[in-house]
Amino acid sequence: MILNYITWNADPVLFSIGSLQVRWYGLLWALGFLFGYMIMKRIYKREKMTDESLDRLLIYMLVSTIIGARLGHCLFYEPDYYLSHPIEILKIWEGGLASHGGAIGILIGLFIYARKEKKPYIWILDRIVVAVCLVGALIRCGNVMNHEIYGTPTSLPWGFVFMRGQEQFCGTFDNYYPCTMGNCCSPDQWLPCHPTGLYEAFFCLVAMGILLWMYYKRELGNRQPGVMFSVFLIIIFGSRICIEFLKNVQVDFEQNMTWDMGQWLSVPFVVAGIVIWILSAVKKRKQAQ
Repeated sequence: MILNYITWNADPVLFSIGSLQVRWYGLLWALGFLFGYMIMKRIYKREKMTDESLDRLLIYMLVSTIIGARLGHCLFYEPDYYLSHPIEILKIWEGGLASHGGAIGILIGLFIYARKEKKPYIWILDRIVVAVCLVGALIRCGNVMNHEIYGTPTSLPWGFVFMRGQEQFCGTFDNYYPCTMGNCCSPDQWLPCHPTGLYEAFFCLVAMGILLWMYYKRELGNRQPGVMFSVFLIIIFGSRICIEFLKNVQVDFEQNMTWDMGQWLSVPFVVAGIVIWILSAVKKRKQAQ
């Protein structure tokens, strides 16, 4: 028996002007970069970096995030289709962005940026992750507004019935089955699901709070280079591995996988975070001797 749940029927479109649609997802993306820019402006001012350098950072972040996220989706999740129809890769407006691809794109873009700015690579990584956490939280909220990337059925009181989701679940919590747009049962029989986008947004904000404390209160960005970036990797991608167990399968080939693509792609990031943490601690200990 379902005692309580949330019926989620928000319109993904914020408003329309003729054939032009402004969607919540796009707005939240834009707000993420705007607020991220404001965060980095304060950090750059504290570090006595110029506004011109910050503007260049924004350009590198925008370009590398979009290219990386799009290529990540196309090559990680649907390589057969997109390699057979390469022109489709350019159609970003039709959807299909992968956070792991975005992360790889950012790492490459920031490496180029650090070289041009003549700053240590780890210096920019330790600081940019604060803004990235906020951007990630808003993007995941955008997924919720889009009724996408949600989880399997749950009887928890904060379960969402995504009324506009492409796939619904019917049956019981112990024996449920998916239905495309609910064609196999009526809407009043749809089961509430884990709002996994909100779970990921929560961990992004937790990571952001910890990183702000590390940067402003502990000044670890200068005292122990690398540790902030390592904490970011461990929290964000470690939580991703856990949350994926609650997610609905995104693509067909994941149906029989014990761990899905998102989890396997997260493992190297977590391992990298642990290694960077250890190297940072070892370097600090040697300096103290």
